[in-house]
Amino acid sequence: MKLYISADMEGTAAVCSWQQCDPNNLTEYPYYRHLMSLEVRAAIEGARQAGATDVLVNDSHSRLRNVLWNELPQDVRMIYGNRKPFSMAQGLTSDFAAAFFTGYHAPAGEPNATLEHSYTPSTIYNVRVNGTRCSEATLNAALAGTCGVPVILITGDQATVDFAQSQMPWITGVVVKESIGKFAVNSMSPEEARAAIRQGAQRAMSRLQEARPFTFTAPVTLEIDFVLSEQADFAELIPGFERRGGRSVRFVHEDYASIFRAFVAAFRLGSAANQP
Repeated sequence: MKLYISADMEGTAAVCSWQQCDPNNLTEYPYYRHLMSLEVRAAIEGARQAGATDVLVNDSHSRLRNVLWNELPQDVRMIYGNRKPFSMAQGLTSDFAAAFFTGYHAPAGEPNATLEHSYTPSTIYNVRVNGTRCSEATLNAALAGTCGVPVILITGDQATVDFAQSQMPWITGVVVKESIGKFAVNSMSPEEARAAIRQGAQRAMSRLQEARPFTFTAPVTLEIDFVLSEQADFAELIPGFERRGGRSVRFVHEDYASIFRAFVAAFRLGSAANQP
């Protein structure tokens, strides 16, 4: 049974600041990168105890090269590195029985959510698909859905789990911390968090028959609210995008994979507008 894991970092136990997640930080980041990696390993171990065999990990945080290879089982493959066309969902195919999202966080604007944002905190404020407010988990799960792959596990803070389960009731959530605003947490110890993730992974695999792929009905309408109007100026240059307001654009397509690629192009081009 093949398993896909998209691994983010902000939802890791004890993480509560951007410095802990910033590869440029040479003091805190190395330690929390280690904790992130061990949570991925715990998810793999739990899944394998419940029947998973082949595992593909997609490093899905920041520059997309954070998970430490020496913290994972030797037979696990990993997608590593930046500029991936499908970003946090790169490598998803119909060969996978299920997907896990580890270390995830809530969407921008969600209250009492650790480091909440939507892909790029300085560029994207809000994303809607067919009128549905989307987190990163929502967007990535819908791409998995185009392959017929259900997302069955998510780990992170309480707000992250609550938001995911409101859209995917079948998903098993592992809450590793309670957020106190955006930059403080009441967290489980890293060791206890890993034990909970291991157990949650086993539980998620045992409930696989209850899960279903998450999808949006075509035609699919993507709406993006940027943080700044100049970011929308750049995104509007992409063929197919329509300006809908000072900071907002819209893109419509029959195929969700094309919607996802358009979103990736829009936030990357929008990010370029941040440079003077």
